Amino acid sequence: MTPTRRAILAAPLALAACDRFASAEPSPPNVPPLKSIAPAPVGTAIKASQIDDPDWVALARANVSQLTPEWEMKMEYILADGLDRPNFDRSDRIAAFARAEGMAMHGHTLIWYAQGKEAFAGLSGAGFDRAFDGYIATVTGRYRGKVRSWDVVNEPILDDGSGMRDCHWSARYGHDGYILRAFEKARIADPDAILFLNEYNQESVPAKGAQFLKLVERLLKAGCPLQGLGLQSHLWIDIPEGVIAAYMREIGQFGLPIHVSELDCTLRTENRLDLRSQADRVAAQGARVTELASAFAALPKAQQFAFTVWGLRDTDSWYRQGDKDDGRDKPLPFDSFGRPNPMAAAIAAGFKTPA
Repeated sequence: MTPTRRAILAAPLALAACDRFASAEPSPPNVPPLKSIAPAPVGTAIKASQIDDPDWVALARANVSQLTPEWEMKMEYILADGLDRPNFDRSDRIAAFARAEGMAMHGHTLIWYAQGKEAFAGLSGAGFDRAFDGYIATVTGRYRGKVRSWDVVNEPILDDGSGMRDCHWSARYGHDGYILRAFEKARIADPDAILFLNEYNQESVPAKGAQFLKLVERLLKAGCPLQGLGLQSHLWIDIPEGVIAAYMREIGQFGLPIHVSELDCTLRTENRLDLRSQADRVAAQGARVTELASAFAALPKAQQFAFTVWGLRDTDSWYRQGDKDDGRDKPLPFDSFGRPNPMAAAIAAGFKTPA
Protein backbone atom coordinates (compact mmCIF):
# COMPACT_ATOMS: atom_id res chain seq x y z
CA MET A 1 0.00 0.00 0.00
CA THR A 2 1.39 3.36 -0.98
CA PRO A 3 1.75 6.41 1.29
CA THR A 4 -0.94 8.18 -0.74
CA ARG A 5 -3.36 5.29 -0.36
CA ARG A 6 -2.55 5.04 3.37
CA ALA A 7 -3.39 8.71 3.75
CA ILE A 8 -6.72 8.26 1.98
CA LEU A 9 -7.43 5.19 4.07
CA ALA A 10 -6.75 7.04 7.29
CA ALA A 11 -8.50 10.30 6.44
CA PRO A 12 -11.90 10.51 8.21
CA LEU A 13 -15.04 11.36 6.31
CA ALA A 14 -16.54 14.73 7.16
CA LEU A 15 -20.21 13.91 6.83
CA ALA A 16 -23.32 16.05 7.00
CA ALA A 17 -25.45 15.33 10.05
CA CYS A 18 -28.20 13.61 8.10
CA ASP A 19 -25.69 11.16 6.69
CA ARG A 20 -25.06 9.70 10.14
CA PHE A 21 -28.32 7.76 10.03
CA ALA A 22 -29.01 4.66 7.96
CA SER A 23 -32.51 6.04 7.23
CA ALA A 24 -30.88 8.70 5.06
CA GLU A 25 -29.56 6.07 2.65
CA PRO A 26 -31.51 5.73 -0.62
CA SER A 27 -33.08 2.44 -1.63
CA PRO A 28 -30.71 0.07 -3.45
CA PRO A 29 -30.85 0.53 -7.22
CA ASN A 30 -32.27 -2.22 -9.42
CA VAL A 31 -29.27 -3.52 -11.37
CA PRO A 32 -29.19 -6.68 -13.53
CA PRO A 33 -26.47 -9.24 -12.76
CA LEU A 34 -23.24 -7.57 -13.86
CA LYS A 35 -22.04 -10.47 -15.99
CA SER A 36 -25.29 -10.36 -17.96
CA ILE A 37 -24.70 -6.79 -19.17
CA ALA A 38 -20.90 -6.60 -19.45
CA PRO A 39 -19.06 -6.57 -22.78
CA ALA A 40 -16.40 -8.93 -21.36
CA PRO A 41 -15.98 -11.33 -18.43
CA VAL A 42 -16.67 -9.74 -15.05
CA GLY A 43 -14.33 -10.77 -12.27
CA THR A 44 -13.88 -10.35 -8.56
CA ALA A 45 -11.12 -10.83 -6.03
CA ILE A 46 -11.61 -13.87 -3.82
CA LYS A 47 -10.31 -15.11 -0.47
CA ALA A 48 -10.44 -18.85 0.14
CA SER A 49 -12.54 -18.30 3.26
CA GLN A 50 -15.32 -16.76 1.16
CA ILE A 51 -15.98 -20.16 -0.39
CA ASP A 52 -17.49 -21.08 2.99
CA ASP A 53 -19.87 -18.09 2.90
CA PRO A 54 -23.07 -19.13 1.06
CA ASP A 55 -24.19 -15.52 0.65
CA TRP A 56 -20.90 -14.57 -1.01
CA VAL A 57 -21.03 -17.64 -3.24
CA ALA A 58 -24.57 -16.83 -4.38
CA LEU A 59 -23.59 -13.23 -5.14
CA ALA A 60 -20.53 -14.35 -7.09
CA ARG A 61 -22.47 -16.94 -9.07
CA ALA A 62 -24.98 -14.31 -10.12
CA ASN A 63 -22.55 -11.56 -11.07
CA VAL A 64 -19.09 -12.81 -12.07
CA SER A 65 -17.45 -15.31 -14.39
CA GLN A 66 -13.78 -14.88 -13.37
CA LEU A 67 -11.88 -14.99 -10.07
CA THR A 68 -8.58 -13.42 -8.94
CA PRO A 69 -7.05 -14.66 -5.67
CA GLU A 70 -6.67 -11.50 -3.59
CA TRP A 71 -3.66 -12.60 -1.55
CA GLU A 72 -3.31 -16.37 -1.33
CA MET A 73 -1.55 -16.82 -4.67
CA LYS A 74 1.09 -14.20 -3.85
CA MET A 75 4.67 -15.10 -2.94
CA GLU A 76 4.22 -13.90 0.64
CA TYR A 77 1.70 -16.66 1.25
CA ILE A 78 3.13 -19.41 -0.96
CA LEU A 79 6.66 -19.02 0.46
CA ALA A 80 5.71 -18.26 4.06
CA ASP A 81 7.57 -21.40 5.14
CA GLY A 82 10.52 -20.87 2.78
CA LEU A 83 11.53 -21.66 -0.77
CA ASP A 84 11.73 -25.39 -0.15
CA ARG A 85 8.23 -25.61 1.37
CA PRO A 86 5.78 -23.82 -0.96
CA ASN A 87 2.19 -23.82 0.25
CA PHE A 88 -0.60 -24.06 -2.32
CA ASP A 89 -3.47 -25.14 -0.08
CA ARG A 90 -5.61 -22.02 -0.47
CA SER A 91 -4.75 -21.26 -4.09
CA ASP A 92 -5.57 -24.89 -4.95
CA ARG A 93 -8.90 -24.54 -3.19
CA ILE A 94 -9.74 -21.38 -5.13
CA ALA A 95 -8.74 -23.05 -8.40
CA ALA A 96 -10.94 -26.05 -7.61
CA PHE A 97 -13.86 -23.77 -6.74
CA ALA A 98 -13.43 -21.80 -9.99
CA ARG A 99 -13.43 -24.99 -12.03
CA ALA A 100 -16.48 -26.40 -10.22
CA GLU A 101 -18.39 -23.15 -10.83
CA GLY A 102 -17.35 -22.86 -14.47
CA MET A 103 -15.46 -19.63 -13.78
CA ALA A 104 -12.16 -18.54 -15.30
CA MET A 105 -9.22 -17.81 -13.02
CA HIS A 106 -6.69 -14.98 -13.28
CA GLY A 107 -3.38 -15.63 -11.51
CA HIS A 108 -2.15 -12.86 -9.23
CA THR A 109 0.77 -12.34 -8.97
CA LEU A 110 4.12 -13.98 -9.77
CA ILE A 111 6.68 -11.23 -9.15
CA TRP A 112 6.03 -8.16 -6.99
CA TYR A 113 8.56 -5.72 -5.60
CA ALA A 114 6.87 -5.86 -2.17
CA GLN A 115 7.33 -9.58 -1.58
CA GLY A 116 9.99 -12.27 -1.70
CA LYS A 117 12.90 -10.49 -0.08
CA GLU A 118 12.85 -12.65 3.03
CA ALA A 119 12.50 -15.92 1.13
CA PHE A 120 15.43 -15.02 -1.15
CA ALA A 121 17.65 -13.67 1.63
CA GLY A 122 21.15 -15.08 1.50
CA LEU A 123 20.92 -16.11 -2.15
CA SER A 124 23.15 -14.60 -4.80
CA GLY A 125 24.43 -15.34 -8.27
CA ALA A 126 23.40 -18.65 -9.77
CA GLY A 127 21.53 -19.65 -6.61
CA PHE A 128 19.32 -16.58 -6.84
CA ASP A 129 18.72 -17.28 -10.53
CA ARG A 130 17.70 -20.89 -9.88
CA ALA A 131 15.28 -19.81 -7.15
CA PHE A 132 13.76 -17.01 -9.26
CA ASP A 133 13.32 -19.17 -12.34
CA GLY A 134 12.23 -22.18 -10.30
CA TYR A 135 9.54 -20.27 -8.44
CA ILE A 136 7.94 -19.02 -11.64
CA ALA A 137 8.19 -22.45 -13.28
CA THR A 138 6.68 -24.19 -10.24
CA VAL A 139 3.77 -21.82 -9.66
CA THR A 140 2.88 -21.19 -13.29
CA GLY A 141 3.31 -24.85 -14.18
CA ARG A 142 1.10 -26.00 -11.30
CA TYR A 143 -1.85 -24.01 -12.66
CA ARG A 144 -1.25 -24.63 -16.37
CA GLY A 145 -4.63 -25.30 -17.92
CA LYS A 146 -6.40 -23.99 -14.80
CA VAL A 147 -5.43 -20.32 -15.02
CA ARG A 148 -6.50 -18.23 -17.99
CA SER A 149 -3.98 -15.47 -17.43
CA TRP A 150 -1.31 -14.13 -15.07
CA ASP A 151 -0.19 -10.86 -13.59
CA VAL A 152 3.44 -11.75 -14.19
CA VAL A 153 4.89 -8.54 -12.74
CA ASN A 154 3.02 -6.23 -10.40
CA GLU A 155 3.60 -2.50 -9.74
CA PRO A 156 7.12 -1.87 -11.07
CA ILE A 157 6.84 1.94 -11.19
CA LEU A 158 7.39 4.52 -8.42
CA ASP A 159 4.31 6.21 -6.98
CA ASP A 160 5.14 9.62 -8.45
CA GLY A 161 6.03 8.20 -11.86
CA SER A 162 9.60 9.52 -11.71
CA GLY A 163 11.09 6.15 -12.57
CA MET A 164 11.19 2.44 -11.83
CA ARG A 165 11.18 0.99 -8.32
CA ASP A 166 14.39 -0.31 -6.80
CA CYS A 167 13.85 -3.74 -5.28
CA HIS A 168 15.59 -7.06 -4.65
CA TRP A 169 14.63 -8.20 -8.15
CA SER A 170 16.02 -5.13 -9.92
CA ALA A 171 19.21 -5.30 -7.83
CA ARG A 172 20.00 -8.61 -9.50
CA TYR A 173 18.64 -8.14 -13.03
CA GLY A 174 18.06 -4.42 -13.57
CA HIS A 175 14.79 -2.51 -13.67
CA ASP A 176 13.63 -3.85 -17.02
CA GLY A 177 15.71 -7.02 -16.77
CA TYR A 178 13.74 -8.70 -14.00
CA ILE A 179 10.49 -8.00 -15.83
CA LEU A 180 11.83 -9.48 -19.07
CA ARG A 181 13.15 -12.55 -17.27
CA ALA A 182 9.87 -13.13 -15.41
CA PHE A 183 7.80 -12.94 -18.59
CA GLU A 184 10.16 -15.24 -20.46
CA LYS A 185 10.05 -17.88 -17.71
CA ALA A 186 6.26 -17.63 -17.39
CA ARG A 187 5.89 -18.07 -21.16
CA ILE A 188 7.93 -21.28 -21.02
CA ALA A 189 5.95 -22.62 -18.07
CA ASP A 190 2.55 -21.95 -19.66
CA PRO A 191 2.54 -21.11 -23.36
CA ASP A 192 -1.25 -20.75 -23.40
CA ALA A 193 -1.78 -18.27 -20.54
CA ILE A 194 -2.15 -14.58 -21.36
CA LEU A 195 0.61 -12.65 -19.60
CA PHE A 196 -0.08 -9.24 -18.05
CA LEU A 197 1.87 -6.33 -16.60
CA ASN A 198 -0.21 -4.85 -13.77
CA GLU A 199 0.00 -1.34 -12.27
CA TYR A 200 -2.10 1.17 -10.32
CA ASN A 201 -2.73 4.95 -10.53
CA GLN A 202 -1.93 5.04 -14.23
CA GLU A 203 -5.11 6.92 -15.04
CA SER A 204 -4.92 9.27 -12.05
CA VAL A 205 -1.22 10.24 -11.83
CA PRO A 206 -0.17 11.52 -15.28
CA ALA A 207 3.55 11.00 -14.74
CA LYS A 208 2.96 7.41 -13.68
CA GLY A 209 0.75 6.71 -16.67
CA ALA A 210 3.41 8.14 -18.98
CA GLN A 211 6.10 6.02 -17.31
CA PHE A 212 3.98 2.89 -17.73
CA LEU A 213 3.48 3.56 -21.44
CA LYS A 214 7.24 4.05 -21.90
CA LEU A 215 7.93 0.80 -20.06
CA VAL A 216 5.52 -1.10 -22.28
CA GLU A 217 7.21 0.35 -25.37
CA ARG A 218 10.64 -0.76 -24.12
CA LEU A 219 9.48 -4.24 -23.21
CA LEU A 220 7.80 -4.86 -26.54
CA LYS A 221 10.82 -3.53 -28.41
CA ALA A 222 13.01 -5.95 -26.41
CA GLY A 223 10.86 -8.89 -27.47
CA CYS A 224 9.12 -9.42 -24.15
CA PRO A 225 6.19 -11.89 -24.41
CA LEU A 226 3.92 -9.26 -22.83
CA GLN A 227 0.37 -9.92 -23.99
CA GLY A 228 -1.89 -7.77 -21.83
CA LEU A 229 -1.99 -4.62 -19.73
CA GLY A 230 -3.54 -4.51 -16.25
CA LEU A 231 -5.16 -1.25 -15.21
CA GLN A 232 -5.83 -1.72 -11.50
CA SER A 233 -8.22 1.25 -11.22
CA HIS A 234 -8.14 1.83 -7.48
CA LEU A 235 -10.04 5.06 -8.10
CA TRP A 236 -10.92 7.98 -5.86
CA ILE A 237 -13.68 10.51 -6.30
CA ASP A 238 -11.54 13.58 -7.04
CA ILE A 239 -9.94 12.34 -10.26
CA PRO A 240 -10.73 15.10 -12.81
CA GLU A 241 -13.44 14.38 -15.33
CA GLY A 242 -12.19 12.96 -18.62
CA VAL A 243 -8.80 11.83 -17.34
CA ILE A 244 -9.75 8.15 -17.05
CA ALA A 245 -11.23 7.96 -20.55
CA ALA A 246 -8.28 9.80 -22.07
CA TYR A 247 -5.81 7.37 -20.52
CA MET A 248 -7.83 4.35 -21.64
CA ARG A 249 -7.53 5.60 -25.21
CA GLU A 250 -3.76 6.02 -24.77
CA ILE A 251 -3.14 2.59 -23.31
CA GLY A 252 -5.41 1.06 -25.91
CA GLN A 253 -3.11 2.22 -28.71
CA PHE A 254 -0.82 -0.77 -28.14
CA GLY A 255 -3.60 -3.03 -29.37
CA LEU A 256 -3.12 -5.39 -26.40
CA PRO A 257 -5.91 -6.80 -24.23
CA ILE A 258 -6.82 -4.51 -21.33
CA HIS A 259 -7.79 -5.87 -17.92
CA VAL A 260 -9.49 -3.52 -15.47
CA SER A 261 -7.98 -5.67 -12.80
CA GLU A 262 -8.69 -4.35 -9.28
CA LEU A 263 -11.51 -1.80 -9.42
CA ASP A 264 -12.73 -0.09 -6.30
CA CYS A 265 -13.54 3.54 -5.58
CA THR A 266 -13.32 4.95 -2.08
CA LEU A 267 -15.52 7.81 -0.90
CA ARG A 268 -12.71 9.06 1.36
CA THR A 269 -10.44 11.94 0.46
CA GLU A 270 -7.20 13.37 1.79
CA ASN A 271 -8.87 16.72 2.46
CA ARG A 272 -9.89 16.80 6.11
CA LEU A 273 -11.91 19.96 5.46
CA ASP A 274 -14.02 18.34 2.76
CA LEU A 275 -17.62 18.91 3.91
CA ARG A 276 -19.40 17.28 1.00
CA SER A 277 -22.37 15.15 1.96
CA GLN A 278 -22.37 11.39 1.54
CA ALA A 279 -24.78 11.82 -1.38
CA ASP A 280 -22.37 14.20 -3.14
CA ARG A 281 -19.53 11.77 -2.64
CA VAL A 282 -21.56 8.89 -4.04
CA ALA A 283 -22.48 11.01 -7.06
CA ALA A 284 -18.80 11.79 -7.69
CA GLN A 285 -17.93 8.11 -7.32
CA GLY A 286 -20.62 7.20 -9.82
CA ALA A 287 -19.28 9.65 -12.37
CA ARG A 288 -15.75 8.26 -12.17
CA VAL A 289 -16.84 4.61 -12.26
CA THR A 290 -19.23 5.20 -15.15
CA GLU A 291 -16.43 6.92 -17.05
CA LEU A 292 -14.14 3.93 -16.52
CA ALA A 293 -16.76 1.35 -17.54
CA SER A 294 -17.75 3.42 -20.56
CA ALA A 295 -14.12 3.80 -21.68
CA PHE A 296 -13.60 0.05 -21.31
CA ALA A 297 -16.74 -0.70 -23.30
CA ALA A 298 -15.48 1.58 -26.07
CA LEU A 299 -12.32 -0.48 -26.61
CA PRO A 300 -12.23 -2.81 -29.60
CA LYS A 301 -13.79 -6.13 -28.64
CA ALA A 302 -10.47 -7.99 -28.86
CA GLN A 303 -8.99 -5.66 -26.23
CA GLN A 304 -11.79 -6.10 -23.68
CA PHE A 305 -10.14 -8.84 -21.62
CA ALA A 306 -12.05 -8.59 -18.34
CA PHE A 307 -13.52 -6.10 -15.88
CA THR A 308 -12.63 -7.10 -12.31
CA VAL A 309 -13.79 -5.50 -9.07
CA TRP A 310 -11.53 -5.85 -6.01
CA GLY A 311 -14.24 -7.55 -3.97
CA LEU A 312 -18.01 -7.70 -4.21
CA ARG A 313 -19.39 -6.36 -0.91
CA ASP A 314 -18.21 -3.20 0.83
CA THR A 315 -17.29 -5.19 3.93
CA ASP A 316 -14.99 -7.40 1.85
CA SER A 317 -12.86 -4.42 0.82
CA TRP A 318 -9.36 -3.67 2.09
CA TYR A 319 -10.69 -0.15 2.72
CA ARG A 320 -13.06 -1.58 5.33
CA GLN A 321 -10.48 -3.51 7.35
CA GLY A 322 -8.86 -2.41 10.59
CA ASP A 323 -9.57 0.27 13.17
CA LYS A 324 -9.81 3.10 10.61
CA ASP A 325 -13.10 1.78 9.24
CA ASP A 326 -15.97 4.11 10.13
CA GLY A 327 -18.57 1.91 8.43
CA ARG A 328 -19.44 4.58 5.87
CA ASP A 329 -17.22 3.86 2.90
CA LYS A 330 -18.84 2.18 -0.10
CA PRO A 331 -15.94 1.21 -2.37
CA LEU A 332 -17.54 -1.82 -4.05
CA PRO A 333 -20.65 -2.67 -6.10
CA PHE A 334 -22.68 -4.34 -3.34
CA ASP A 335 -23.46 -3.55 0.28
CA SER A 336 -22.92 -5.93 3.19
CA PHE A 337 -26.28 -7.60 2.47
CA GLY A 338 -25.40 -8.21 -1.19
CA ARG A 339 -27.71 -5.48 -2.46
CA PRO A 340 -26.52 -3.33 -5.38
CA ASN A 341 -24.82 -0.07 -4.42
CA PRO A 342 -24.96 3.03 -6.62
CA MET A 343 -21.51 1.88 -7.81
CA ALA A 344 -23.13 -1.19 -9.41
CA ALA A 345 -25.56 1.10 -11.20
CA ALA A 346 -22.62 3.26 -12.33
CA ILE A 347 -20.85 0.22 -13.82
CA ALA A 348 -24.06 -0.82 -15.60
CA ALA A 349 -24.54 2.71 -16.97
CA GLY A 350 -21.00 2.76 -18.33
CA PHE A 351 -21.37 -0.59 -20.05
CA LYS A 352 -24.60 0.62 -21.65
CA THR A 353 -23.06 3.79 -23.10
CA PRO A 354 -19.51 3.32 -24.44
CA ALA A 355 -17.47 6.53 -24.51
